[in-house]
Amino acid sequence: MLSAFGRAFRTPDLRRKLLFTIAIMTIFRLGSFIPTPGVDYANVQQCIAQADNDSLLGLINVFSGGALLQLSIFALGIMPYITASIIVQLLRVVIPRFEALHKEGQSGQTKLTQYTRYLTIALAILQSTTVITTARQGLLFSGCGLDVIADDSILTSIFMVITMTAGTGLVMWLGELITERGVGNGMSLLIFTSIAASFPTSLWSIAGGANGVVNFTIMVLVIILVIGLVVFVEQSQRRIPVQYAKRMVGRRMYGGTSTYIPIKINMSGVIPVIFAASILAIPGLLAQFGDQSSEWVVWISNNLVQQSSPLYIAIYTLMIIFFCFFYTSITFNPDEVADNMKKYGGFIPGIRAGRPTAEYLDFVITRITSAGSLYLALIALIPTLVLVFLGVSTNLPFGGSSILIVVGVGLETVKQIDSQLQQRHYEGFLR
Repeated sequence: MLSAFGRAFRTPDLRRKLLFTIAIMTIFRLGSFIPTPGVDYANVQQCIAQADNDSLLGLINVFSGGALLQLSIFALGIMPYITASIIVQLLRVVIPRFEALHKEGQSGQTKLTQYTRYLTIALAILQSTTVITTARQGLLFSGCGLDVIADDSILTSIFMVITMTAGTGLVMWLGELITERGVGNGMSLLIFTSIAASFPTSLWSIAGGANGVVNFTIMVLVIILVIGLVVFVEQSQRRIPVQYAKRMVGRRMYGGTSTYIPIKINMSGVIPVIFAASILAIPGLLAQFGDQSSEWVVWISNNLVQQSSPLYIAIYTLMIIFFCFFYTSITFNPDEVADNMKKYGGFIPGIRAGRPTAEYLDFVITRITSAGSLYLALIALIPTLVLVFLGVSTNLPFGGSSILIVVGVGLETVKQIDSQLQQRHYEGFLR
C-alpha cells in the first residue's frame, strides 16, 4: 500500500491531481473556521462548549464539519447540494421532462446539473435564513443564553444570508473542481472531509470520566469491526450473467460476447439513512419552539429525540428499510434494463427476453435490497447501541452511517487511483 502511494506521487500528472485535491480539501476546512460577518465569535465558542445539539441542525453540522454551529462562511457546507441532488432525482418520477433529460445522455445530464445548481442556491437562501433566525431566537444552542449575533438589524441579516449562500456556492464549485481536475468525486470527498474532521473529538470525549479508557478501547474495536463489515459488504455484488447474440451489420459480425450486470448489496448507499435521520430530527426541532413544560414537548424529547429510546430505534430502523426499497426502485428500473437488453440482442441464460427478464431482475433486486436494508440499519445502529450499553451519553457524529460514508468514499477514491496506476502499467492499491 505504501509503495503504491509512492508510485502514485512519482507519477507527474497523478501527483498533480492528488496535490490539487488535498489543496481544495484544505481550503474547505479553513473556510469552516472563518466566521460570518456579524457573528460574535467568542460567544459562539462558549455556546459550543456547553450546548448539546441532537437536532436537524446538529445533523447539518456533521456534514459541514462543525462549520454550522460556528456560523462560519461555509456554515451550510455541502448539505444544500445533497438535498438538491436528491430532489432532482426524485422529481424524475413525477416530471416526464426530467426523465427525458436523464435519457438524453451527456447533454441531458448537463441540464439536470444546471437545475441542481439553481435549486442548491435557492435551498441555501432558505436554510441560511432559518439558521440565522434560529440563532437570533437563542434556539441554535440548547441551554446557552449568550447572544451569538449582536446586531439585530435587517441589513446585517441580509448580508449574513448573502455570505452563507455565497459560501455554499463556493463549496459546490470546489467540489466540481475536484471532480474535474482532481481524484475522486468532489462532493463525496468534501463530505468525507467534514465527517472525518469531527471523528477525533467525538472519540476522545468517550475517554473521559469513569471507565473512560475501557469505553474508548471498546468503541475503537467496534468501529474497526464496523469498518471491516462495511468494506466486505460494499465490495460484494451479485453478478447476473448476460449473453449477447451474434448479429450481422453490413459485412461485420457483432455480439456473441458474455458480460454481467453487477448489483451491489447496498444499492442505495447512505441516502436512506440521511432521509430517516432528517425526518426523525424534525419533531425535535419543532419541539424547541414550543413550551418546554407541555406534555407533547416532553413526550417528543423522551421518545423521538433520545437516540437510545426504543421507539426512536424502531422507527429509525423501519424508515431506513422503507427508504432503501423506495430509493432503489427509483435508481434501478428492471423494465428499462430489460428493454435495453432486448434492443441490443442481450438475454439472461435460461430467461426469456422482455417481460420475463424484467420480472426476474425485479425478483433479484427485491431479495438483495431486503438484505441490504437490514445491513444498512444494522450499520447505522451498532455504534448507538454500543454507547447505550456502555452508558456513555456522547453520540458519534451521525451514528454508524458516518463510518459508512467515510469508508465508502475512501474505497471509491482508492479505486480511481488504482485504475489510473494500472493504466500506467503499475501495480495498483487493490490486489
